[in-house]
Amino acid sequence: MRRAAAFCIMLSGMGLFACKENNKKMPEEVISTIKPPVAEQIDTAMTIHGDTRIDKYYWMNDRNDPRVISYLKAENAYLDTIMKPFAKLRQKLYDEMRGRIMETDASVPYLKEGYYYYTRYTQGKEYPVYCRKKGSLEATEEIILDVNVLALGHDYYQVGGLTVSPDGLWLAYGVDTVSRRKYTIYIKNLQTGELLPETIAETSGSVAWASDNKTFFYTVKNPVTLREERIKRHTAGTDAAKDKDIFTEKDETYTTRTYRSKSGKFIMIESSSTLSSEFRVLDASKPDDAFRVFQPRQKDMLYDIDHQDNQFYIVTNWEAVNFRLMQCPQDKTERSNWKEVIPHRTDVLLQGIELFREHLVLSERKNGLTQLRVINTRTKADHYLHFEEPAYVASISVNPEFDTKTLRYTYASMTTPVSTYDYDMDAKTNELRKRQEVLGGYDPKDYVTERLYVTARDGVKVPVSIVYKKGFEKNGKKPLLLYGYGSYGFSVEPGFNSNRLSLLDRGFAYAIAHIRGGEEMGRQWYEDGKLFKKMNTFTDFIDCADYLVAQHYTDSSHLYAMGGSAGGLLMGAVVNMRPGLWKGVVAAVPFVDVLTTMLDESIPLTTGEFDEWGNPKNKDSYEYMKQYSPYDNVKAHAYPNMLVTTGLHDSQVQYWEPAKWVAKLRELKTDKNLLLLHTNMEAGHGGASGRFKPLEDVALQYAFLLGLEEK
Repeated sequence: MRRAAAFCIMLSGMGLFACKENNKKMPEEVISTIKPPVAEQIDTAMTIHGDTRIDKYYWMNDRNDPRVISYLKAENAYLDTIMKPFAKLRQKLYDEMRGRIMETDASVPYLKEGYYYYTRYTQGKEYPVYCRKKGSLEATEEIILDVNVLALGHDYYQVGGLTVSPDGLWLAYGVDTVSRRKYTIYIKNLQTGELLPETIAETSGSVAWASDNKTFFYTVKNPVTLREERIKRHTAGTDAAKDKDIFTEKDETYTTRTYRSKSGKFIMIESSSTLSSEFRVLDASKPDDAFRVFQPRQKDMLYDIDHQDNQFYIVTNWEAVNFRLMQCPQDKTERSNWKEVIPHRTDVLLQGIELFREHLVLSERKNGLTQLRVINTRTKADHYLHFEEPAYVASISVNPEFDTKTLRYTYASMTTPVSTYDYDMDAKTNELRKRQEVLGGYDPKDYVTERLYVTARDGVKVPVSIVYKKGFEKNGKKPLLLYGYGSYGFSVEPGFNSNRLSLLDRGFAYAIAHIRGGEEMGRQWYEDGKLFKKMNTFTDFIDCADYLVAQHYTDSSHLYAMGGSAGGLLMGAVVNMRPGLWKGVVAAVPFVDVLTTMLDESIPLTTGEFDEWGNPKNKDSYEYMKQYSPYDNVKAHAYPNMLVTTGLHDSQVQYWEPAKWVAKLRELKTDKNLLLLHTNMEAGHGGASGRFKPLEDVALQYAFLLGLEEK
């Protein structure tokens, strides 16, 4: 990792409201009889660096313990009871959000190797149908994969990594039916529709086809840690058990993957950690040959590569914090042969490139916003695409063809739905190919978006993107939901989400705090929000909230916060640091037991994230992480109303982190505010699969917020 009747009457001491739609009230004497689950306490001592932590809820780490399942089900039952008065509102929100979706819809086709590929959806169906047409959009449609058929009988079904062989005959794709990010690869003959007998389990789901149309390379995951650690080679129609290891990544702080270059001439193997990367390349026409190292890994040096003609292009941070673009001959790839194409700029982050026969497109970020730059490689002339809104996101889309002057890109803002454009890079003209249709009479002119800059406590300017419906009064009494993430260098874009209209139309403002730990303001923005500077992430978010209150967008009686995963860590930290600032908080799949997780190298993601959070086996890192780890800093004081969500099969943030956190909060908090835990017993980190089922989770979150707000 979101209309019109509302809630009224607040129920004493609980922050609950009865629903006018239901014409019911929940009497105080009934509320007082609803007791939350009380988790069993069993002391587990964990000692390192001479410091002992007592974890009373460590027993929850065993998902095979029947007591764990019983506790999670009890929390779900408690939530259902508390939220029962809002059942009609939740349904209304769900219907409203689903009603904005064009259920019969299709993507804009793109041309690749003689076929036009596109994805379409059918009325009432949860999953996509992947299709193509040969040579012309007027040709007969071929359905290459109907996920609705495959998903029958499954509570969860996710397809990933669809990759067609260069001759168009074979489709390889990965399937996850548990939501643990472990995919089984299937191979389908697109002429006959038949599946080959072999399947390949425990993979990342994606493959890289060689030019012979029968060999592909794939990534195998560690069965315990789920680290992507090995590359294997497979020949279609053979026993996968006999596939040979081609490469093994032995450094546990690295993961590895494989893919085919845009030119189709090379197979790549990438090994990467947070701070370093290394590539191996292989002539795609010689799949039995050995890969060669492109440039050996070096501490604190990241690079990414793509191929055009007889050259490799390299995006790297070597002597360039914000990255620069370099080039080398395809047969002389060591760094000594790299030549600079685009120099480093202190005020511009180079995010990526797209290669064409006569054009080079750069995806850049300046002043927190994305920009697209087109360079004619023949004339060296360059220009930028122009975007007028104060906050927006523009991204390079799918561009598989080399010999074209057309760039496909997408654009969106907090008021403009996702729009797909074809841009003529010579004529400098735009063609709108598709704009997400929002049913129900949506008009972007009814909404206002702003871009603010908040001065943080150390003087840094933090961007905030905000949207609200026209007529929103800045009188300090309006509800506002502040969202944040701030980790991994991931930039939260000010894009469009039709679900959000259900809050905006009920009087909420929605804001994104582009805090340090992301990469919105350049690579240093990320560096200043990780490791021993992680506290900046949390104080930035608090400073943004204080600013919005000071500018009368809202006040602490109407201010709400939301974040998920590492953004859930943010939520856990800020409710410990400033519990009285928030009326309510939604923490989705929150990473809150930082020390326990980062001390356990058997847990997925742990070893690969030492460069993000620190390795607590080092005393300095341990002491710093302990300062902010939400679970370790729960205190006996009042907390805001909180909704916490998790998934039983979550492989990225284990379910026990939010479960233990809620149990400890229940034990220590001194208030009578709501504390609810919802566990999806069928899903993992990303929640439910499909188009519509995830809306049930959003409806729950919005009903929680609206219930706290209405009086």
